[in-house]
Amino acid sequence: MTATLGHVTQLENGAFKGPLRTLNFRGDIDVAPLRDKASPAHPDYRVTCGGIEIGAGWININQTTGKPYTSLTLAHPDLGPRAYKVNLGRAPDQDDDSVFALIWNPEA
Repeated sequence: MTATLGHVTQLENGAFKGPLRTLNFRGDIDVAPLRDKASPAHPDYRVTCGGIEIGAGWININQTTGKPYTSLTLAHPDLGPRAYKVNLGRAPDQDDDSVFALIWNPEA
């Protein structure tokens, strides 16, 4: 089962912006690249909503295609009791290569 929790647009600086929508939460998120990672294990992105940090993101490599993709972990009391695992993927029927769907991954 997959659900789309919103759509983000990738900006020229590599950041993403757009709405996150669940049944209980609605807010615009910023997914900003972290340029000065102290370790390869640290996140590649910081996710904020209204200036409040709600998660982090990592660039991963798809094991089948070998192509990079971005995954986010979102966790905040306003989002509910457990973290959301979200992948940025091609939005259905989308012609703009800069628009990505926030695809909830409940099995992660």
